Amino acid sequence: MTLPHTNARSGFTLEWLNRADDKSALQWLASLYGQSTWVAQAALAHRPFRSLAHLKWALADSVAQAGHEQQLALIKAHPLLMVEPATGLTPEAQTGLWQATPTQASQLKALNNAYLARFDWPFVIDVRGPRGQGLTPQTMLNEVSRRLHASTSVEFAECLRQIHRIAENRLNDKSHTHPVTGAEVWDWHKWLAQFSDPGFAEKDELSVSYLTHAHQASAQTLVLGMRACGFDEVFIDAVGNVVGRYHPARPGARYVLTGSHYDTVRNGGKYDGRLGIFVPMACVRELVREGKRLNVGLEVVAFAEEEGQRYKATFLASSALTGSFRQEWLDQIDADGVSMRQAMQQAGLNPADIPALQRDPSNYLGFVEVHIEQGPVLQSLNLPLSVVTSINGSLRYLIEISGTASHAGTSPMNRRQDAVAGFAEWAVYVEERARADGDSVATVGMLNVPQGSINVVPGNCHFSLDMRAPTDAQRDAMAHDILKQLTAVCEKRGLQFRLEETVRAAAAPSDTGLQQRGEAVVQALGLPVHRMPSGAEHDAMKLHDLMPQAMLFVRGENKGISHNPLECTTADDIQLAIQAFSLLMDEFSI
Repeated sequence: MTLPHTNARSGFTLEWLNRADDKSALQWLASLYGQSTWVAQAALAHRPFRSLAHLKWALADSVAQAGHEQQLALIKAHPLLMVEPATGLTPEAQTGLWQATPTQASQLKALNNAYLARFDWPFVIDVRGPRGQGLTPQTMLNEVSRRLHASTSVEFAECLRQIHRIAENRLNDKSHTHPVTGAEVWDWHKWLAQFSDPGFAEKDELSVSYLTHAHQASAQTLVLGMRACGFDEVFIDAVGNVVGRYHPARPGARYVLTGSHYDTVRNGGKYDGRLGIFVPMACVRELVREGKRLNVGLEVVAFAEEEGQRYKATFLASSALTGSFRQEWLDQIDADGVSMRQAMQQAGLNPADIPALQRDPSNYLGFVEVHIEQGPVLQSLNLPLSVVTSINGSLRYLIEISGTASHAGTSPMNRRQDAVAGFAEWAVYVEERARADGDSVATVGMLNVPQGSINVVPGNCHFSLDMRAPTDAQRDAMAHDILKQLTAVCEKRGLQFRLEETVRAAAAPSDTGLQQRGEAVVQALGLPVHRMPSGAEHDAMKLHDLMPQAMLFVRGENKGISHNPLECTTADDIQLAIQAFSLLMDEFSI
């Protein structure tokens, strides 16, 4: 299918750029990075460019391969942020920045000066923002205030990222190619985020828990959206999933199953889960506009629950599709004393119908989930997309170390049984062991010293341990070593420990065939293929029990932060995700 962009009116084509002599090509590209023409010159070594996305990556990679001093010079060459009108800017940018009130302009100038004094380089930001329509004055103030307190290394990397984003918008302008569909889908996330739970909505924060009023309003809005896109069937099922089906060209053909969740964590972001709903919705809309049907059907499921926030029943929505929904979950009680069964009935759902939701895998070619990365890897690589190799298996423990509480002043250092000191020695090993294992991760997320006092040697501490790895064997080997080290440390220090296993989730490797299709699609977009595991859990790991599954990651902004209001992605990256999914559906249709 063809996704709409603005018309190419400049006469520019990639074919021309690939054939042009170095002088002509450099002249066309030079202004993208201001006066730093070396960026464009280095990027030309990547010719022939396979797409605009490839050209954007090549430009950013040229900066990544440069030395620190050259990168610093690039940042310092950037003009100071102005609060007065300037020429050569789009109307959107002028509307966003130069319509500040006198008070806002004064605050912005003061913050800008403070930033320059701290970092010794100008504050750099793409004034058009992630959608490209311009940032508001208040958003500008918030960003300068937030980034003013970042570490030097983090802010250095952020300035380079902003410079790449400025260059991306300039390239869009020069080639007259803008992410029209990506911008629309960016707006859809804002459209759905209007619904938030009490206590959060008043603070302009996003929180949507299972079967709350905000959750049900979100579901009804998704129903309206799917119908507007042209799905043949749209309905809400017995657990609150919103299901849309676009039928294949011939009856009886199999479907591709896709989707993600629309519930959120408390004070979360707009894109976690929801991006994986909206991307395939946009693809169906374009198929309908073209009057086109594929040889496969597409079933999009907006899963009602993934975060486990209201009830301790994570993935209850996707579990219903795999036949693993546990009936005892219905008796769970939320913080207000409402059982899950009652909540379902109040929402007009019938729990008795849940067993009928189980899908027959023979009707499907597989499950493919699009998801924002929720991490910093893609941003650090200047890549908009990656292919997921596996969803990590996880293992979690609650652990208690016991020693002897004693007087801090009278207990000799060589005769103490300090629970916290033992924990600290072991915790350093945890970090070293996970780091030595490639894609594995291990985290101590909670630490508590009961009855701790400033003048008492700690006799007890409680803490958590979370371990994740792309395969169960890799996870279990790491767990063996880490727990062996815990035993050794405690024996050496005269301590005891007790542990409770709380979670053991199997890894979900991507189906080889589906992963290869995903890699071919990324290559077709002209991008380098990057493969990576998912450290976070997703609905795809539940569908893995029933059918082949694979995932596609989309780059996030702000170092890929997620479960946070700063969670974001750009209209350009959404556009590429839609193109990738569309190509994947075309592959299935062959």
